[in-house]
Amino acid sequence: MLRIGLAQINTTVGDLSGNYQKIVGAMERAQKREVDIIAFPELAICGYPPEDLLFKEDFVRDNLKILRSLAKDVKKITAVVGFVDMDAKKHLYNAAAVIANGRIKGVYYKRALPNYGVFDEKRYFTEGRISPLFFYGKNIFAVNICEDIWVDNGVYREQTQKGAQLLINISSSPYHVGKLELREKLLMNRAKQTKAFICYVNLIGGQDELVFDGGSLIIDPKGKTLALGKQFEEDFIITDLEIPARPKKRKSTRYIVLSQTNHKEIIPGQPHLASQLSQIEGIYKALILGTRDYVQKNGFKKVVVGLSGGIDSSLVAVIAKEALGKENVIGVSMPSRFSSEGTKSDAQKVAENLGIRFMVVPIEEIFNAYLETLRGEFAGQPFNIAEENLQARIRGNILMAFSNKFGWLVLTTGNKSEIAVGYCTLYGDMSGGFAVIKDVPKTKVYELARLINSQQGNIIPESVYERAPTAELRENQKDRDSLPPYNLLDQLLRAYVEEHQSFARMSKQFNEKHIIKEVIKMVDRSEYKRRQAPPGVKITPRAFGKDWRLPITNQYKEF
Repeated sequence: MLRIGLAQINTTVGDLSGNYQKIVGAMERAQKREVDIIAFPELAICGYPPEDLLFKEDFVRDNLKILRSLAKDVKKITAVVGFVDMDAKKHLYNAAAVIANGRIKGVYYKRALPNYGVFDEKRYFTEGRISPLFFYGKNIFAVNICEDIWVDNGVYREQTQKGAQLLINISSSPYHVGKLELREKLLMNRAKQTKAFICYVNLIGGQDELVFDGGSLIIDPKGKTLALGKQFEEDFIITDLEIPARPKKRKSTRYIVLSQTNHKEIIPGQPHLASQLSQIEGIYKALILGTRDYVQKNGFKKVVVGLSGGIDSSLVAVIAKEALGKENVIGVSMPSRFSSEGTKSDAQKVAENLGIRFMVVPIEEIFNAYLETLRGEFAGQPFNIAEENLQARIRGNILMAFSNKFGWLVLTTGNKSEIAVGYCTLYGDMSGGFAVIKDVPKTKVYELARLINSQQGNIIPESVYERAPTAELRENQKDRDSLPPYNLLDQLLRAYVEEHQSFARMSKQFNEKHIIKEVIKMVDRSEYKRRQAPPGVKITPRAFGKDWRLPITNQYKEF
């Protein structure tokens, strides 16, 4: 019998001492539970992804000092820990150390370096070549890292063909909708293919726009899930594995002996199977975790949200309250001549329902001052987007003034549908430090709000749902005046942005060719705005930011 522990921890990029303390704490906990082997996520020592910190040689050397210090703490257990290694030629490796008896017994270097979507590992790392196998009592195991197990017929095949009965994969796999199901299906297939146990430990936590959702897994050789860690929470998964006796050693294979005996007396516990979240519950949890970690890991305590009385700002306020506590959220209403009594009332109701501090700062006087200042230059010109955007920018300035004065982080409230087509104001409603729902389509905003009300009892007033979406920057303005209906718009955006579909292919699915053209044009010409937007939580397979790198200067047209 072999007792495996998976430490699903929330690390912070660059917090070497803090990450060290988390690893040591988990090892102490594992030792009390008589765990044989404990595994930590990919790059657990330095945090993931460290990006261009890797170009700082002192950063890499400091992470190695932490690893050496950590090795001294590993006495009555074997630990698999992710770190950055550097060779004599200063090549960097995404590495996993296997530590036992106070020493680093072996090191594995990641072979498959992802270089797509949010990943840039070939920018930093060199591919590994060797793959040691480890003896623990009567069992042989091998270690690989994240992408290594995703590549068909990759190193995992080589490892099991050489005799590994157990594969330990340490990962930092970011979340998007449906990712847990995708991972579980993949690992089931890998286990059945190799006839090996697979232990997969994943990171949790927010890092800039990425959220890591945990969901660590242990799969048996028949593809059965033996253990499942919680999503969006730290977790400690312990499972006892009955692995057949080891095969004979092969002379051509490199083995490292860690322990001569397995655990002798183990009283098996209940299977560690966390309940799976629905798709919409997963999105909600991701937004809360991503917001909490961005705010707290960057040293902020309080946040401020512009409450318009609409669905987007209401949702952001709820997420902020859930992430940080009601005492750390401030809502600000900034009505103008175009603000209806309904939206003003709903903004106040949302704040009262959440128990957050609420402030009202009218902008009419400031708006009039702008109009008077520009009266000569604007003479003879009709009221248009210039005057509309003045109001948005006044509001952005007020929120940033509160940020500067009191140290509050401004949370912006724009959703993915608006940001995609540029239905937002640069230096206005886009002003802020973190864009909570920038990757959430408008239709999902409504779904999330319904979920919240079903769980918490009409926190968001029904009138907010019933009111036609409006920016309230001119008389009787409605979003539908400028945009297609959101249920259609979101389908088109999913096809164009997330699925890379061409105009020709989209035209076969949707009849509205003129609308498709206009949406594509709006997306393409709004890149300059998106490039200046704050980071926000990624929840779809392709979010604006690292996933989407459209040139700002771009004359290509499909039609």
